Amino acid sequence: MKLLAFSMAILFTASSVVAKEVTSRKASDEEVEMEKRMSTIGAIKKQIPGWDKNAIVGEILKGVLEKVHYSHKEINDNLSKQAFKMYLERVDYGKQFLTDDDVEKLEKFEAQFDDQLKTGDQSIINTTEKIINKRLPMVAKYVDSILKKDFDFKKKETYETDPKKREYVDDEDELKERWRKLVKLEVLIQYFELKDEQDGLNDDKKDKKEKTVKKKKEEKKKSYAQLMKESREKVAKRYKKVFKRLQEEKANDRLDKFYNSITRIYDPHTVYMMPEEKEDFDIDMSGKLEGIGAMLREEGSFIKVERIIPGSASWKGKELKAEDVILAVGQGNDDPVDIVDMSIRDAVKLIRGPKGTVVKLKVKKPDGEIKVIPIVRDKVVIEEAYVKSTIIEHKKLKQKIGYIHVPKFYRDFQDPNGPNSSTDVKKAILALKKKGVDGIILNLRNNGGGALQDATLMGGLFIDSGPIVQVKNRGNASVHRDTDGKTYWDKPLIVLINRFSASASEIVAGALKDYDRAVIVGSSEQTHGKGTVQAILNLQDYLHPMVSPVIGPIGAMKITTDMFYRINGMSTQFRGVRPHIELPDRYGYVESGEKSLEYAISYAEIPPVKYKEWKKNKFDIASLKSNSEKRVKKDPRFQKIVDSVNWSKARKEKSKRFISLKEMETYRKEARDVSEKYKIDDIHEDIQVTSVEKLKDEVHKESFKEFQEELQKDPVVEETLFIMSDMLSSK
Repeated sequence: MKLLAFSMAILFTASSVVAKEVTSRKASDEEVEMEKRMSTIGAIKKQIPGWDKNAIVGEILKGVLEKVHYSHKEINDNLSKQAFKMYLERVDYGKQFLTDDDVEKLEKFEAQFDDQLKTGDQSIINTTEKIINKRLPMVAKYVDSILKKDFDFKKKETYETDPKKREYVDDEDELKERWRKLVKLEVLIQYFELKDEQDGLNDDKKDKKEKTVKKKKEEKKKSYAQLMKESREKVAKRYKKVFKRLQEEKANDRLDKFYNSITRIYDPHTVYMMPEEKEDFDIDMSGKLEGIGAMLREEGSFIKVERIIPGSASWKGKELKAEDVILAVGQGNDDPVDIVDMSIRDAVKLIRGPKGTVVKLKVKKPDGEIKVIPIVRDKVVIEEAYVKSTIIEHKKLKQKIGYIHVPKFYRDFQDPNGPNSSTDVKKAILALKKKGVDGIILNLRNNGGGALQDATLMGGLFIDSGPIVQVKNRGNASVHRDTDGKTYWDKPLIVLINRFSASASEIVAGALKDYDRAVIVGSSEQTHGKGTVQAILNLQDYLHPMVSPVIGPIGAMKITTDMFYRINGMSTQFRGVRPHIELPDRYGYVESGEKSLEYAISYAEIPPVKYKEWKKNKFDIASLKSNSEKRVKKDPRFQKIVDSVNWSKARKEKSKRFISLKEMETYRKEARDVSEKYKIDDIHEDIQVTSVEKLKDEVHKESFKEFQEELQKDPVVEETLFIMSDMLSSK
């Protein structure tokens, strides 16, 4: 999709100049070649008034949005007004910097988003920058001053934690008062975290907790005054870093807010991506990158190692460990760059790099030792992103069940021989068949989707042939079919879904439900409800090759182009896929799904396509559901989930927090007691999990152990085994 049928005079003018130059070029030495190249660029610049990169990017974005997006909305004054509201949210979602007067100053641009996009005019960005640059130092100075004094925590005050329930303040005095309450609340929370740590209440594991408590008893405990002082210092340091980052916000970050305020009005999934964001997207889709294989986290001013990915360069080197603090990063023989106070995003850019290159990390070990660790970067395979399979047996049931977990529908678009989810599921099915499993559970819970190609191929693994999904833009719907005539698994099948199963997951679950091919079991009343298709457009492709080097990288667009429809004609948009059997959902209090998103595209239907329902392995859904409901009512773990959700719903409504010592202590104790009361983390010994293949090394053993324990703790997995047992006994 490199050519668009929309008028873009700037690019057409540039193209005609370059085309003439290219066709008349003759072989010459490098100097003549460079002279001609610069002459061409000069000619282009003369014909493009102002030579404004933002105007060119704006023209491309406008054309792509209006002509390629599914809705074909026009960027006009009406859309501008909607984008303005979105822009305010992106600039100051918490209503912590702008006053009513500031908002009024910005409102004069309310209907100008369309014009400023086309012309490259950044008036609203510049005005916003002036306001924020005035407010930031004022707020930073005020926060710094109040954190040098003690707070009165006996006084009963409240702070509204839900930004949607807050209004913009009238003036700076009210703004300061809002910040005073926020900072006071932060200090109080920090105090209790330090106190809990001192008392040994933050440790998860019992033995660790006992050791910590014993150690703390031996140490002299800090007084209330000491803990409060430390809390204020920690909060002050944290906010100093936050304000520093905000003050150093780059032009790209400001443009991102502006551009994506417009794209967001089209629908929640249409996003303009800066060049570095496109790189992150590619990593997410392929499940691999080149680097050191360490997961990092920010902690105050420092970047800490959270976890070492098994099998990665860091894991093989055995020197970098979890909890190491990275102080500086060096490339090869270059001087190291200090990363203290650097954002994790910028730090990762320094650490990540091509396979075979050397990065040197200056780290501080937990015992205080400073060490420089050289690591040769390598390909990092993120195991959690790939299909996993196992065999599950229950001591009370005479059955052997295959379990396939699909975390996402991944595909490496740059490497046709690279991993993809549909092929990996096919391999898993074949391996499980060799082991003689009686049924298969396909787990699509928390799977946010991915490649449409893999959804079609994966659905086809469970039928002979036929349609899997319909995809429609403005014209007739195209039908994506399974055409290989093979069924890789024809025995009982259960598909697990939840409220976070989206997009490609809904295609597979919906198709298998329509074919009556599988029993759909869900820990929610429906899936996410994302029935739209996105394409990734490299915006560089819309520039002529001679213009591109002058403009520089301009990023990409993830844009909604089509809608999915099930083969029965229903869209998965908004309504998602409803399970045959619904189980209690531990996230039942969370507002989620497409229907909760502003500007989501509406539900629709189209005519169904012809398909033949599955005739083999028919089950009495009503009977399966009734049996499951009886077991769930007797299962104390599911009752815990129901009670926990009810408690969380009630708690969520109370968004005002008390900022007093006594009330906060009560609030936290209640939360801790409830968390302990409803905790479900016991390993169920009746559930036996075995690997399909022999575990080759420590990497695979460690990864499988985590996977095994996850399944043994999950009440949904056990109930699904009982549902499968009912299915097998009814054959």
